Amino acid sequence: MPKQIIKLDGLDCANCATKIEENIKNIDTVKNVNLNFVTKTVTVESENDELDEIKKIVNKYEPDVKVYRKEDKIKSNNKEIKMKIIKFSISAILFILGWIFINREVSTYLFLSSYILSGYNVVFKAIKNIINGNFFDENFLMTIATIGAIGINEIPEAAGVMIFYEIGELFQSIAVDNSRKSIASLMDIRPDHANLIDGHSIKTLSPEELKINDVILIKPGEKVPVDGIILDKETKVNTTALTGESKPKTLRKNEEILSGYINLSHTIKVQVTKPYSESTVSKILDMVENAASKKAKTEKFITKFSKVYTPIVVFSAIALAFIPPLFIGNFSEWFYRGLLFLVISCPCALVVSIPLGYFAGIGTLSKKGVLVKGGNYLEALKNIQKIVFDKTGTLTHGVFEVNKIITKNDFTKEEIIKYAAYSEEHSNHPIALSIKKLYKDKIKTDKIKYNEDISGHGIISEIEDKKIIIGNEKIMKKYNIEYEKSNDFGTIIYIAINNLFAGYFVISDKIRKEAKETINYLNKNQIKTIMLTGDNEISAKHIAKELNIDSYHSELLPNDKVNILEKELGNKTTAFVGDGINDAPVLTRSDVGISMGGLGSDAAIEASDVVIMDDKINKIIDSIKISKKTSKIIWQNIVFILLIKIVFLSLGATGNANMWQAIFADVSL
Repeated sequence: MPKQIIKLDGLDCANCATKIEENIKNIDTVKNVNLNFVTKTVTVESENDELDEIKKIVNKYEPDVKVYRKEDKIKSNNKEIKMKIIKFSISAILFILGWIFINREVSTYLFLSSYILSGYNVVFKAIKNIINGNFFDENFLMTIATIGAIGINEIPEAAGVMIFYEIGELFQSIAVDNSRKSIASLMDIRPDHANLIDGHSIKTLSPEELKINDVILIKPGEKVPVDGIILDKETKVNTTALTGESKPKTLRKNEEILSGYINLSHTIKVQVTKPYSESTVSKILDMVENAASKKAKTEKFITKFSKVYTPIVVFSAIALAFIPPLFIGNFSEWFYRGLLFLVISCPCALVVSIPLGYFAGIGTLSKKGVLVKGGNYLEALKNIQKIVFDKTGTLTHGVFEVNKIITKNDFTKEEIIKYAAYSEEHSNHPIALSIKKLYKDKIKTDKIKYNEDISGHGIISEIEDKKIIIGNEKIMKKYNIEYEKSNDFGTIIYIAINNLFAGYFVISDKIRKEAKETINYLNKNQIKTIMLTGDNEISAKHIAKELNIDSYHSELLPNDKVNILEKELGNKTTAFVGDGINDAPVLTRSDVGISMGGLGSDAAIEASDVVIMDDKINKIIDSIKISKKTSKIIWQNIVFILLIKIVFLSLGATGNANMWQAIFADVSL
């Protein structure tokens, strides 16, 4: 189903946003809707172009909001907050002068001027909304309350209330703006231009116009526009925006350079390997922009709660205004209490504080180089009770070295290194790379007559008319090779030549220094840890013991990881942490998929829910801590706002509150 992303510029009312989203859902041709209040966008899945219909719905609730397609890039009005401050300041001055002047007539005019200046927009919106049949929004409530106050000759109170309301609106705009800015540093990674090398000249164009295999020039201080390979010389790059790491990174010729990096030291030539739409920076920006659309359970609960809460208090206010006077008289007094009740009831503070809280948490983690795909995943992080780790590239560096070579049956080291390197020629697995590194001669691929990768076992090849079988114990057993089992610590790669056991390689991987700190934190917080690996029992047991991991599974095939994870899933929230390259099925299947070192990996960004942009596993600790802190602040907000509402609703109903206090209860955040 085609997706339309539409900007709602100037949308600052969270309660109105909820109503807009519900109304768009009712359009017959619309299959799915998600209104992202924080980024002021609505994503609509529909076969038809719904822009005009959405404009009508938005303008029904928020007449001043600009509605346009995201790609149109209409300039936002950045002076909005400044104008509110100016308007508030003038209104406040007129209000103060009203109290200073002794002449009652002059004071009345000053109070009315203050009221009109601070409240004309509110009254205008209320009238428009009434015409559109939209009652009981905050503009309607404020207009009824203040006009009612003027009607009973409480003009200073009406003016003061509207000014106080403007203060609340100003604070809300600043809060929303700050939450949006919390992630602005990450959004700055969007490149502005690219320098295309066209023969002997340089063309400046948009990154979207670049094609695969184009060669671009990147000068010191410029952002890298797309992913590519460095063609000429080494350079230092700033990776802070992507990884949170402040220390510059050195990249050399033929190494990959990612969009979003900033080139620091030398002018370099880069060959484009991905179009802009598929580059790292584009995927990250898309992920961040859509993060707030995946709502946490708390957000969904508050949205449902406000739908029940609002009509109840509105009808209670009507009952309070009209029923008691029928029995005890004094209509004006009870009418005033009903007005207070209406103003206090507005749920905006409740609705707006929750998504802002989650977005602030997501923004904080993004600055540390951790990308969270939505509020639902941020909330899930605090509930994790079990973490399943893939070993290689996660708990260990994934950088393998051959530590020992044992030969058997009169084969030489040179022979088994040669045939092992030829067999592994087409593999980029770290273990294969460590073996190929030992072979100093050039591999002549025409000598490889046959090469088959048997998943989870190893490789069968035919090289120089010799049958080569190389891999773990399983492949030796599968082809009935009589082999000598090694008890060395590390990954053991056995090799047979013409069905005769030729020897084995002992290859070891280094444990990450942050791994022990991370596992200790998880153990202290009673989070169960499980390790999965394709390595042998001896290697797996050593690492599990070294890190104090609760349990482990060794000698696994790729499918085994999914099966084990599914057994671990249940009532307890389970996370899986992998390197993001070969673990996509397991990352997707877990409650929370966390990819380690996922920078530049399409599989990591697509399959995981949380992406740690560098290889520092201890950022899992930051993620859990920030998740818990965010949840704590959000629930503190909910409790505080509800208590304020309950207290002032009670005071308003009993005649012990005035309009000023009602406004405080409405705008308190």
